[in-house]
Amino acid sequence: MKRRVLLSWSSGKDCAWTLYTLRQDPAVEVVGLLTTVDATHQRVAMHSTRREIVEAQARAAGLPLYVVPLPWPCPNGVYEQAMRTATEDAVERGTTHIAFGDLFLEDVRAYRIRNLQGSGLAPLFPLWKQPTDQLARKMIAAGVDTVLTCVDLKKLPASFAGRRFDLGLLADLPPGVDPCGENGEFHTCVLAGPMFPRRIPAEVGERAERDGFCFADLTPAAVGEPGNPTRPKTGKTT
Repeated sequence: MKRRVLLSWSSGKDCAWTLYTLRQDPAVEVVGLLTTVDATHQRVAMHSTRREIVEAQARAAGLPLYVVPLPWPCPNGVYEQAMRTATEDAVERGTTHIAFGDLFLEDVRAYRIRNLQGSGLAPLFPLWKQPTDQLARKMIAAGVDTVLTCVDLKKLPASFAGRRFDLGLLADLPPGVDPCGENGEFHTCVLAGPMFPRRIPAEVGERAERDGFCFADLTPAAVGEPGNPTRPKTGKTT
């Protein structure tokens, strides 16, 4: 019997590559994407991806999107209760596992495992401990087209927001910055790759700095312009 897997979805490259990886396993059926959204601004936290773009990703992947609305700010207890409800609903739909795109942070993995205890869902970490420099290059070589939507200004200059995740960007990363941004140095949104049969039409718009981060706003492309390459209007391009 196949494992029926719900995938934790942030819109970024790691969860997108996890989707691609899971779909290579004949013992796995991916049954949906699970995302949390700031109910006030209708964006994914930290990535700041608009809900419309996440919905477009789900349509391109051919999967249902299960949205967990959260208040902003969101106390941890509220988040955990909302996720418990989401996992209970998933179990009722016959889901057996939930997959995450985590790479090497042991505390995050332990937190996820602890919160799933007794839920009826088993955790999966398909990318766990893959060397991030190799993984980053593997994604790029496979045609994953992704944009940095958020950068931590303590780790990277604001000009990185809105840049494409490509070999030029990897070469420009300062020493100590993880190539996949696993320590929170940056967050991304995927617009194309082997996990999608078609490109997500979107454009990079304005950048804004707040709370120690710089965000690049990805907006849905105008109707009639699918496939337009995404280029930042500000900042360095590669």
